[in-house]
Amino acid sequence: METKIKDFFANSDLLDYIVLRPLSHINMSWELTWSSEDSEYEREEGTFAPLLNDLIAELSNTVPPAKYHNNEDCLAEYVQQTLNWKIYKVGGRWVGEDYDAILEQGGFGDINEQNLVQAATGRIKAAIDMRQIHFDDMEDSHKRMLAAVMTIIIYHRQFDVD
Repeated sequence: METKIKDFFANSDLLDYIVLRPLSHINMSWELTWSSEDSEYEREEGTFAPLLNDLIAELSNTVPPAKYHNNEDCLAEYVQQTLNWKIYKVGGRWVGEDYDAILEQGGFGDINEQNLVQAATGRIKAAIDMRQIHFDDMEDSHKRMLAAVMTIIIYHRQFDVD
C-alpha cells in the first residue's frame, strides 16, 4: 500500500491549506512546494513540510486497521474517563463536544499518536477503496475529517522533544 498512500498525497492543491493552515498560529510557514525530483514536499527549514513528509511515510508503512473507528473510540474513551468530559456515543457517533476537539484531547494520551495514525491510515484506505485515489478528490466531509486527524498528529509532534 506504500506507493498508493504516497501517490494519494502527491502534489496536492489542498493538503497544506486543509492540514497545515490550521496550525498557522504555531508557524506561519504552512504552505508547501512539491518536489517532483524527490517525490515529496520540499523539506524547507522552519516549515511543517518535514513533519508532513515523515507522517506520509509513516502512513505508507502502517497496516490499516479493519475498523479505524475503534482507534478513534479509544481516544474518545480516554477523554471521557481521564478528562471527565460528558461525551457519549449515540449509534456510531460521539456527541457532547466537537469531534475534532475530542480527538485532539485524546491525542495527549495516545503514545506516539498510534491510534491517530491508525485512524488516518484506515480513512485513507477507505477513500482508496471507494476509488478516491487522491486527497484532493476525496468526498468533502471525509477529506475534512482525515485532514483534522493529520493536523492533530502534526500538532502533537510539533512539540515532541527527543
